[in-house]
Amino acid sequence: MPRRKPPRRPPTRPLTEVLGGGTSSASYAGQVWTVRTVRGNATGKSYTCPGCQQQVSAAQAHVVVWPAEGLGDVTDRRHWHTPCWQARDRRPPRGSWR
Repeated sequence: MPRRKPPRRPPTRPLTEVLGGGTSSASYAGQVWTVRTVRGNATGKSYTCPGCQQQVSAAQAHVVVWPAEGLGDVTDRRHWHTPCWQARDRRPPRGSWR
């Protein structure tokens, strides 16, 4: 009877790679933020963009931003339209995220 090979363990990868290759850092409002580009998906969720206070559908590509210190709690994450995040210095966030 042939011997079985032991199962291969996947190599350990850095957290930023596991979270997605599109993770980067940006400074804003005196803090460092982790910014992740998210592709659209069909979950049906929607979020409120802090930049324009309009709905961000999970079906469209957007960015998710959270404090770089630690992973940040779920309540610390904000979903921005990509153009709103790029214009955050010209148009500061209103409403739920000041």
